Amino acid sequence: HLAIDGLSFEVRAGEILGIAGVEGNGQRELVEAVTGLRHPLSGTMRINGEEVTNGSARDISKKGVAHIPEDREKHGVIAVYSLAENSVLNRYHRSPFSLRGILRRDVIDRHAEDVVEEFDVRTPSIAVAASSLSGGQAQMLALARGLMAKPLLLLLDEPTLGLSPIMVKEVLNLLSILRQQGLTILVVEQNVRQTLEISDYAYVLESGKMVTLEA
Repeated sequence: HLAIDGLSFEVRAGEILGIAGVEGNGQRELVEAVTGLRHPLSGTMRINGEEVTNGSARDISKKGVAHIPEDREKHGVIAVYSLAENSVLNRYHRSPFSLRGILRRDVIDRHAEDVVEEFDVRTPSIAVAASSLSGGQAQMLALARGLMAKPLLLLLDEPTLGLSPIMVKEVLNLLSILRQQGLTILVVEQNVRQTLEISDYAYVLESGKMVTLEA
């Protein structure tokens, strides 16, 4: 089964590109291809002009892609790990968080405190397990983790799914601020209306093909 066929797009700095569509039309395969979780059969992908086609998830992350997954409880955080440990899931193996393969817990803790303060992650302590966070706070933690790595591209898969109206507003406001700051943002979302509201350009993905929407 060919999930995506003839798809081509680009997203520039300071823009939000939205891709909407009913589940099962290629969104999951698209996200996995962009983030290195799935290798495409053909075609090319470039980040900042550099080809990264068929790179691993870690390679893609190092090139500047921050991925905020749809299922935050399954893929966004590790429930039994502390908030501090979750704050460095994408960079624990790199300096300054590890030295010769040994985690630097003091550095990780200071980083986690910065995350909590800067992104207003509501938690009693950085030592609590991520399972104690609400869905909205787990989403904010995943967002903060990606943004603290100073990415070139922020890819969000269903960023507001299951969130309270207050948290939806907070997430959308944050995306607006990030766009104004020049970040490149790709949003994959089932809600067509919301996609149009937050995007500079928007498409619907239908049977693996893109249909242009007026954003």
